Amino acid sequence: MNTGTVMEIGRQAIETSLLLAGPLMLVALLVGLIISIFQAATQINEATLSFIPKLVAVFIALLLAGPWMLQLMVEFMRRMLESIPNIIG
Repeated sequence: MNTGTVMEIGRQAIETSLLLAGPLMLVALLVGLIISIFQAATQINEATLSFIPKLVAVFIALLLAGPWMLQLMVEFMRRMLESIPNIIG
């Protein structure tokens, strides 16, 4: 195993992590932004007001994107396991 192989595996792992976390983070960001605008407009400064809607929105996004995320993880692991003989030999 050389440094190029290690760097490629690391790149693929980071890319997969970003693809998995991206949709959930984007949903949390958008819901947080909407709630922040609402709080600024109504002058309600309650920190806990944004927690439950974000939690619900991320849960719904996880339900919707879950099968795709699972498929992405399984595909990544399949590629990693299939590359073991090439890495060793």
